[in-house]
Amino acid sequence: MKSNRYEQTAWRLRVLAVIVAAGLAAGPGAGVTHGPELPNPGNPMLVSHDEQLKLGLQVAQEVYKQMPVLPDSSPETKYIQKLGKRLVAVIPPEHSWPFQFHVVAQKEINAFALPGGPMFVNLGTITAADNEAELAGVMAHEMSHVYMQHSAKQQEKGALIEGLAGLAGAIAGSGTVGSLARMGIQVGAGTVMLKYSRTDEAQADAVGAIILWKAGYNPVALADFFKKLEGKGSAGPQFLSDHPNPGNREAAIQKEIAPWPARQYSGDSPDFSVAKAHAKTLKAYTAQEIADGAKSGRWASENKKNGAVFPGSADASPGALPPQQGEAAGVPWAAIMDLQPSSYFKSADLGGMKIDHPENWEVTPGDAKPSATIAPHAGVADSAVAYGVVVQLVRPTDSNANAKQVTASIVENLEKSDSNMKQAGEIQSLTVNGISGANVELQTVSPMPDAEGRAQPERDWLVTLPQGSGDAVFLVFVAPQMHFAQFQPTFEKMLHSVKFQ
Repeated sequence: MKSNRYEQTAWRLRVLAVIVAAGLAAGPGAGVTHGPELPNPGNPMLVSHDEQLKLGLQVAQEVYKQMPVLPDSSPETKYIQKLGKRLVAVIPPEHSWPFQFHVVAQKEINAFALPGGPMFVNLGTITAADNEAELAGVMAHEMSHVYMQHSAKQQEKGALIEGLAGLAGAIAGSGTVGSLARMGIQVGAGTVMLKYSRTDEAQADAVGAIILWKAGYNPVALADFFKKLEGKGSAGPQFLSDHPNPGNREAAIQKEIAPWPARQYSGDSPDFSVAKAHAKTLKAYTAQEIADGAKSGRWASENKKNGAVFPGSADASPGALPPQQGEAAGVPWAAIMDLQPSSYFKSADLGGMKIDHPENWEVTPGDAKPSATIAPHAGVADSAVAYGVVVQLVRPTDSNANAKQVTASIVENLEKSDSNMKQAGEIQSLTVNGISGANVELQTVSPMPDAEGRAQPERDWLVTLPQGSGDAVFLVFVAPQMHFAQFQPTFEKMLHSVKFQ
């Protein structure tokens, strides 16, 4: 019993350390009157942001070969993606990652998030959750491991996980295998295991609780789900072995949230009940069945046949637009790893306006300052932009037009110049560094075909910012629909760096 009390006390101290580091501790004699804020995750010295992205994408592609993954069109995946998007929305863009959300057709309760953001949730986890808050709690906990960069920090602690046999043939380069091993990631035989310490678990609980609170869910649901797993014994052995219990989760989380402002927590959405009911009707495989299928190459074949392919892989296909439209594409297909933005930003002076951008994206000035195109080299060709940002100066004919009116005029002109361009939502107001502007989402056909040469849908985010001279600058953030969410944190960071001179 002494040992158990020691673990509980140590865990609470670690949670307190996270809270203090986040600047959440109240002053002497004062209660917390504002909401909790996420801590600064820091930057690992041995594994860069870009390396984490690359490794995570490589392992995610391997998952699609080793496990039965549901297609993005499935009700379960759509729901998990919607829930994930709600959680991601509360993370500061400067510390966020291009999170992706996928569902594995496995009976056992499990979920894991890879470095850089790809997350996989088992069907068994969806059906085991008693409510949406519990499911959100599992996802927030996993997202917190990515947010805090625990796998990358494993290298700095010298962690070494053996047993990566078979991975070398799937992921090219012994350097990659060594990096994964030192990060505590084990892939093979139809499984992915990420080893975390009790300290990592304490941090993921503390950070996950903040994410849940900010997203409107009761943070205690996170502890409830883990407590339920422990009561099931053998129902979730891998999940519990990957996530060692740091102590009394429920008591620690209750203590953490006690000084936070009271709020009305969200209940279950109708989507939760529908997704859970439908998940129970699907074929779900045991861990052993998945391991056997991985050895025979079954899942790679069935996933491709069912339309479950990892975004950016050679098998990816939008399946929504007629092939003949792809013939007009003006940017050659490029792998997603050749397009990813660097985590390091630098400032560009466009003449009258400054904007920060990923250092590996090129700045091509336009004719009228501050017009420019900022994009990865592989994302542009001639005047066509498939990934990146277009900055353009505009002079409204009506000098008294407000930001929404100017935006509406820009949309009208874009739709006239591109027969595929369509407005995808209402024009909304927004403020950037004190400048009152407007924004709207658009849809069209990307100038870059998919890996099979077929056209794919594109999502554009148009932002208009008036200048004091009566002119306005509009920015169009561009990416194919399947990758826009991955690039959105970068786009938001760029937008909020804009300053007029």
